[in-house]
Amino acid sequence: MKEEVRSKISTSVDENIKYLKDLFKDDADIIFRKFYIGAVKCAIVYIDGMADKMLLNDLLRGLMTRIRYVKCVDNIKDKMMSVSDMKDLDDLKKGIDLVLSGETIMFVEELKNFYIISTRLWPARSVTEPSGETAIRGSRDGFTETLRFNTALVRRRIRDTRFKIEVKEFGVRSKTDLAIMYISDIVNTNALKELKERLSKIEIDAILDSGYVEQFIEDNKWSLFPQIQSTERPDVVASALYEGRIAIIVDNSPFVIIVPTTMPNLFQSPDDYYERWIYGSTIRIIRFMSIILSLILPALYVAVTSFHTGIIPTKLAYFIAASREGVPFPAFVEAIIMEVSLALLLESIARLPKAIGATTGIVGGLIIGQAAVQAGIVSPIMIIIVAITAITSFTTPNYEMTAAFRLIRFLLIIASAIAGLYGIMIGLILTLIHLVKLKSFGVPYLSPMVNENINDFKDMYLRLPFSFFKRRPRYMKTQDKIRQR
Repeated sequence: MKEEVRSKISTSVDENIKYLKDLFKDDADIIFRKFYIGAVKCAIVYIDGMADKMLLNDLLRGLMTRIRYVKCVDNIKDKMMSVSDMKDLDDLKKGIDLVLSGETIMFVEELKNFYIISTRLWPARSVTEPSGETAIRGSRDGFTETLRFNTALVRRRIRDTRFKIEVKEFGVRSKTDLAIMYISDIVNTNALKELKERLSKIEIDAILDSGYVEQFIEDNKWSLFPQIQSTERPDVVASALYEGRIAIIVDNSPFVIIVPTTMPNLFQSPDDYYERWIYGSTIRIIRFMSIILSLILPALYVAVTSFHTGIIPTKLAYFIAASREGVPFPAFVEAIIMEVSLALLLESIARLPKAIGATTGIVGGLIIGQAAVQAGIVSPIMIIIVAITAITSFTTPNYEMTAAFRLIRFLLIIASAIAGLYGIMIGLILTLIHLVKLKSFGVPYLSPMVNENINDFKDMYLRLPFSFFKRRPRYMKTQDKIRQR
């Protein structure tokens, strides 16, 4: 186990290098390079693969070949260092942390501090279209795993001096960079203060993805519903910032999280705003209807076939009874079997390579469904219901919300098997009570549905023309409340 890193540095280059070599013993990617500027001994330390070697080669060439004699070591920074971004430090522990993130440390003999040269250049994925959030219209660039690339994608869309980016380190060992982004004269100040307090309480060895941070800062850790929005699209983040919300970018993660979040935010798609308002409103209504259908359809089938056959037309009742003839299981078991099969199929598709995932899904669904009907395990009507449920559930733009509704759907099936339609109603009422009590950084989760201000409904069930959006959402409690002047 490595000893605690010391903060004090020595004025001797050899002593500093010896200490660092002992500290980084058996680390093959740590490079130590001693050189002279005239008669002054110097040394640089960097990590191979994370530092820009071309920049360092040009720097060393300039220092070693053009300078023959140095009278004062204090002149090196201002008169000899041909780099655009550098600073001096006297805390060796902070310097080592910067080296581990891709910077280069430079020691100069007899100097009481050292230089940090900005040389970060690690392997990075180029900006590509986000795979998890496809859009018919709009920008095609998506976030990557590099924090500075991601902040630049957002900065490009918000050319405002009041747009702020605060970068902090989290993770005792990983020291992962995390950026908090907001617009200072719009942001919900209470939410920003609460966010910083929750982040300050995070004490963990490593932050490997934004999902770690999301689970630490959410309001209710026992809720099935996501209280924080995650996205791969820079335009979605920029839109959220203009509404007074806060974005959090975590280095090494292409998913940016947004707070506060309301349930309607998770059902909205960028296409709702990029298309004309009539088309966007129509699609939004269809989406809401699909969500309701995917939530209650299997449970409704179980309740009707088990308890309330009298409420369906006679011919349909005869058809359902004929289709279930020979099925050895009750409707409840039949529904659970098919729902579990669908969940397993979706999970396998997500883990398979893209080249065969789609084919496996189609072929697997057809073969399993047809074989289950022929074997008499399930009825054809159940296959239709499960297919409709799967299709309608995919209309939800947010995957975490889709997963939450899948779990609620299982609970409603169980409730319908116990008490029929009464069980469904009780399950929905309990779910609604939970949603009403839920909050995200002080903002009611069902806003603007529970908001008294009717103006916020202009972007709820319908998306009215942009000329109607004079003010920002009131439930966000923004500082600057005017959007159009």
